[in-house]
Amino acid sequence: MGKKGDLSNFERGIVVGARRAGLSISQSAQLLGFSRTTISRVYKEWCEKGKTSSMRQSCGRKCLVDARGQRRMGQLNENMDPSCLVTTVQAGGGGVMVWGMFSWHTLGP
Repeated sequence: MGKKGDLSNFERGIVVGARRAGLSISQSAQLLGFSRTTISRVYKEWCEKGKTSSMRQSCGRKCLVDARGQRRMGQLNENMDPSCLVTTVQAGGGGVMVWGMFSWHTLGP
């Protein structure tokens, strides 16, 4: 099974309930579809600290941009999005061709 996000509070409660019902770690892992490590870690947290909720939402680096700054950054990205830009052609879009001649002795027509 691949790695997935944190368990929800409901899933943590199911793990604790299965272990309290007398299932072994292996039986709980097979029944619920989680790894044995996850089962033992969740149950150990419940036994030691009495908690079944994850504290992951309070970890990590604090956001340096407030809500106003995030809105402003969203507006800037929208302004630069090619689908939001309108192309314009200045002076009708025609081309101008200029010919000239330069020489050491004289200037040509």
